[in-house]
Formats: sequence, C-alpha cells, structure tokens
Amino acid sequence: MIRGRFAPSPTGELHAGSLVAALASWLDARSLQGEWWVRMEDVDGPRCIDGAAAKILQQLSLCRLHSDGEVLYQSHRNDIYQQVLNQLIAKGLAYPCACTRKEIEEQQVSLGLSLERHKSAVYPGTCRNGLDGKPARAWRFNVTQWSTLRESPDVHWIDRRLGPQVQNVQEEVGDFVLKRADGLWAYQMAVVVDDAAQNISHVVRGEDLTDNTARQYLLQEALGFEHPHYLHTPLVLGFNGEKLSKQNDAKALDLSSPRAVCLAMQSAASTLGLSTLKLHSCDSADLDEALSTWTQEWAQRHKRASP
Repeated sequence: MIRGRFAPSPTGELHAGSLVAALASWLDARSLQGEWWVRMEDVDGPRCIDGAAAKILQQLSLCRLHSDGEVLYQSHRNDIYQQVLNQLIAKGLAYPCACTRKEIEEQQVSLGLSLERHKSAVYPGTCRNGLDGKPARAWRFNVTQWSTLRESPDVHWIDRRLGPQVQNVQEEVGDFVLKRADGLWAYQMAVVVDDAAQNISHVVRGEDLTDNTARQYLLQEALGFEHPHYLHTPLVLGFNGEKLSKQNDAKALDLSSPRAVCLAMQSAASTLGLSTLKLHSCDSADLDEALSTWTQEWAQRHKRASP
C-alpha cells in the first residue's frame, strides 16, 4: 500500500510554504494511487496554539485536501515514544546526557570545530560513558555504537528529486537527541515512530528537512522499521531570502473566498513547477479538475524517480 502524509505543527495557520508541502505530498500519493494521511506534529506543546489544528484541517478541506485516515496527534502518544526509548536503552543504543547547549558549543570550539549558522553543534560524546555525577537532562541515540554495527558509517539514500545523498551522522551531527531536557520528545524520535506506526511509504516534505533523513535512517535501522521513500520539495522563501515560516512572520493563507482558494492553490502549484490553469468559477468541481491535471503532471515528472 502506497501511503503519504502531511504533518504540520499546529503553531499557527497554514501559510504559503506549508500549502506547497501539503499539495506536493497529496499529489504524490494520488499519482501513485495511494492514500494521503494528515498527522498533527503537536509534540512541542508550548509552541502549539489552541485551535490551530482544527483551523489547519479546515484550511485543507477548503483546498480539497482531505485525509484518508484518522488524524493522528503526537501529543497523545507519549507512552508509545517512551516504550520505544526503553527498547533503545535496553539495546545500549540510548543514554542520558547532562550537557547544556552552551556546554556543547564550548566543547566544539575547544576542539577547533567551527559553528555553522543555523546548524547545531556536533555533539562530542561527552556523556556517552557516564554522567560523571551530573543530573541527566536529555536522552541521546548512540550513533557511535550503532555505526560499529553497520557496514559503513556513511548513510546512503536516494532522494526522488535531489538524487543520491550521503551523510556521516557520527561526524556531522554526533549522538542526537531523542528526548529533550524539557521532557518533550525530539522531532527525530516522534517522526520515525509515527511514520512506522502509520505505515507511511512515501515522505514528501520541504528541502530544509533533507538533512534530517540520515538520522531517521539510523533510527529506522535500529528499530527494525522499513525506510520510506523520500522526496524533498523546493522551499518557498520570504523577502529575507530565508525559508518562509511562522518563525519569520509568514502570513496565514487567505482562503476567505473561492477565488482566494484558487489563487492560493495556483501559487502552490506554480512553486512546484506545475501548469497555471484557468479556473473559471473557482468552485469545488473546478478545483477538483485542476487537482486531477496536476496529479497527471506530477506522475509524469516523477515517473522515472518513483520506486
């Protein structure tokens, strides 16, 4: 069964960038005669806004994008994530960490390593062999240990749009966080567990998340999960040249009228390199016809790249 998903964080309403991701994942699933599911990544409760999840579902409905399965909420799955963490601990693949972010950055500088803008410091494995009497703050995946059990420390995968990819997680990231110091679950942990639980076979998401894929591959291997097929889409950029997001004041979509919905969908399709269609009445039937045409175009474009 082919199954894709769209997994927004309900920290606000959908904006132009998130609609591109939603449309791309929907078109991909439909072009492969598969299902498309919606998941609310609300594991970071303090950042979520009351009512945002319901508003996002309403916005998707206006755009004729409906989930084929029950919407999953990460905030309801804490016990599941803890069970998986316990499995990794039992295998010697997860350990507690007492380091603060500042300490990790200072350790990296002391090792003569540079701190790249917008990237976390590489974790040097300070707590891998014990906490030295310090209280535990977070839990980390033991990349170093798992890498010794693999044929190669390099993780190879093929992105259906970007082509062959490779990353040495041990050197470029280090032992990454599974459960944060504030008690919340890290993105890598939750997304891997949920993709497996929902039998997601195809992941379509923004290009800014490409770097996460290798870490997710390692977790999937360690837990015995299948690897989904990945496709990372072009980003919608703001006026400052950075990814359009809620963090840099991206405006909520204007879906206040049928015409506004059509314009939003046309813009999203255009970002994905699809045809600009003349939507006459901008009613549901008109938009359904456009979605059908875009699905055919998507299928032709990604035909060779599809597994």
